Amino acid sequence: MFGTEINLIILLIVFAMLITFFVFEVFALEVTALTGTAILLLFGVINIDDALSGFSNKAVITIGAMFILSRSLVKTGFLEVFADFIYNHVGKNKWITITTFLLVVSILSGLINNTAAVAIFIPLAINLCQRFHISPTKLLLPLSYAAIFGGTLTLIGTSTNLIISDFMDQQGHGSFSIFEFTRVGSVFILIGIIYNLIIARFFLPSRAIVSSLTQKYHMKKYLTEFKVKDESPLIGKEVGDLKLDEDYGIDIIKILRGDKTLSINLNEFSIRVGDVFLVQINVENLIKFKNDMKVSLLSEIKMNQEELEGNNHVLVEAIITEQSSLIGKTLYQFNFRRKLSSFVLAIKRQTELLREKVAHIKLKFSDTLLILVPRNKLNRLKSNSDLIVLEELDLHLRYERFWWISIIVIPMVMILSALEIVSITEGAIFGVIVVLLLRSITIQEAYKSINWTVIFLIAALIPFNKAIIKTGADGYIGNIIQNFADYLISFGGSEFIVYLSLLYFVTFILSAFMSNAAVAIILAPIGIYLAAQLPVPIDPKPFLVAICFGASNSFMTPIGYQTNLMVYAPGEYKMKDFLYVGFPLTLIFWYVAIKLIPIYWPAIPVY
Repeated sequence: MFGTEINLIILLIVFAMLITFFVFEVFALEVTALTGTAILLLFGVINIDDALSGFSNKAVITIGAMFILSRSLVKTGFLEVFADFIYNHVGKNKWITITTFLLVVSILSGLINNTAAVAIFIPLAINLCQRFHISPTKLLLPLSYAAIFGGTLTLIGTSTNLIISDFMDQQGHGSFSIFEFTRVGSVFILIGIIYNLIIARFFLPSRAIVSSLTQKYHMKKYLTEFKVKDESPLIGKEVGDLKLDEDYGIDIIKILRGDKTLSINLNEFSIRVGDVFLVQINVENLIKFKNDMKVSLLSEIKMNQEELEGNNHVLVEAIITEQSSLIGKTLYQFNFRRKLSSFVLAIKRQTELLREKVAHIKLKFSDTLLILVPRNKLNRLKSNSDLIVLEELDLHLRYERFWWISIIVIPMVMILSALEIVSITEGAIFGVIVVLLLRSITIQEAYKSINWTVIFLIAALIPFNKAIIKTGADGYIGNIIQNFADYLISFGGSEFIVYLSLLYFVTFILSAFMSNAAVAIILAPIGIYLAAQLPVPIDPKPFLVAICFGASNSFMTPIGYQTNLMVYAPGEYKMKDFLYVGFPLTLIFWYVAIKLIPIYWPAIPVY
C-alpha cells in the first residue's frame, strides 16, 4: 500500500507499541500481538497470507502437540513418583538430595514444557523443605532456574528453540537437530546447579523456617473481608481507638457500609452492625480477629459458620496456573464453590495491593488463593489443572488405560527424530494421535492442556518475521548493532565474537521484560542479516543459537520467565531477590555461551 520506507516506519512504530504493551501488560500478551499483526495487515505491510502464516507454522503446531504430550505424561503421576524415588535413594545428606532434585528437574524440563515441570515440582520442593527444615525461599527460586536452563538441553525444551529452528528452515539454512543444544545445555546445567547450591546455601534469605506449609503462610498477608455482627464488641467504637494494627496486624483498605465506600479518615469512623471491612491480614490473625471481635468472615459466596468452623474442612493454599481457566475471571464468574466444592477466603498477589472485594477481583496467573475445602474434596481440588495446591502430594502412579504409553511416547518421538526417521513436528503429531486413539488422554483434556496464550502469541508474532524482511527492518536494526559493534571492535577483538556477544546481550536484556518468544521472533531475521555483514559472510547458525540461549536463560526478573512468576508467591520473594541472584547467573551464562558457541557452531564462511 505504501512505499518500503513508510512501511518500515509503520513497523518500527508497531514494535515500539508491542514492547511498551508487553512490558506494562496493558492488554493480554496474545491480544497485543494480534493487534500488532492486524495493524500491519491494515496498512499493507503484510498480506493476508502472511498474517495467517503463523497458524500453519510447524513450530506452533509442534509446541501445541508437546503441550498435549506433556499433559498426558503428567497425568500418569510418573514424574512425581520417579523424582521422589530418586531423591529418596541418594542418601540422607541434605545437599546431595537437593542437588539430585535440581538435576532431575533440569533433565525433565528438557523433555516436557518447563512450566509444567515447575507445577509438578513446587509441592515436591516444599516436601524437601519440610524434611530438611529449610525455608522454601531457599529452594523455590533454584527450582525455577533449574527448569529454565534445563529447557536448553533439547530442541523441544523451550518454544524459542522450535521457533528459531523453523525460521532457519524457512530461510534455507536447515534446522536444528533434536539434541543439537545438548552439549552446551549440559554445561549450563552443571554450572547452573552449582550456582543454585551456592545461592541456596549462602545468599537466598530464610524468610520462614516451618514444619508445615500452612504455618508458613500464616505470616503472609492476604486480602479478605469481615462483616460486623450484632454481638461484636466493635460496635459504636472508632477505628482509631481499637489499635487493630498493633493487636492483629490488620491493614484496613476500606470500609463498606451499604452503597458507601470509605477509604480515608478511617480512624474517626464509628463502627456499626453490618459494616464490611476490606483488610490485609495474615492467616493466624485472621482466625483470631474473627473469634475475638465476633465478626463474620466472608468468602466469594456466603457460607454458614458451621461450614467455616467444622472439623471436616482443611485450609490450603493454591497458585493459579499459567493455563488456568480462572485467569481473567472473578470467583463469582467462575462459580468456584459449585465447581470445586470449596470456598476462597482470601487472595494474595505478589506486588500489587488488592483493593476490591474478594469476589470482584479478576484473577491473574500466579495469584495465591487461601481455600477452605472439605477433607473429602481435597483430592478433587488437587487434581484440578487450574490450580497448584501447595501441600504434600499423594505420590502414586495413576494406572489409567494405557498409562505406560504416555510415559514412553515423548522419548520415542525424540529418538525417532534424532535418527531422522521423522521430523520433530511429525513425531509430535503422531504421538498426540497415539495417546488420543488409546484414550490415554481425552480430547477435552487435550484442549485444556494447550496453553492457548502461547499458541496465539507465537502465531500472531510470526508474521513479523516476514514484515521485518520485507521492510528491510532487519538491515536497519542490524546496522545499529553493527555500528556499535564496530566501535567496540576498535578497542580490539574479533568481529564474529563481538557480534555474537552483542546479539546475546540484546536478547537477554529484552527477555527480562517481555515474552522470550517475541524476542526470538524479532531478533531472528536480524541475526541472519548480521551474519551476512561480516567481512567474510558466514552461516547464521551461531548467531541464531545465541538468540536461543539468550532468550531462554532469563533469570533477572520475575516477569522474565513464567516459572519465575510461579515461585514468586510461595517463596515470598521480592523483586530485588531476582536481580541479586539472577543477574550474576545471566552474566555467567553469557560468558560461557560466547566461549562455547564458536566451538560447537564455528563461523563457516558462505561464498
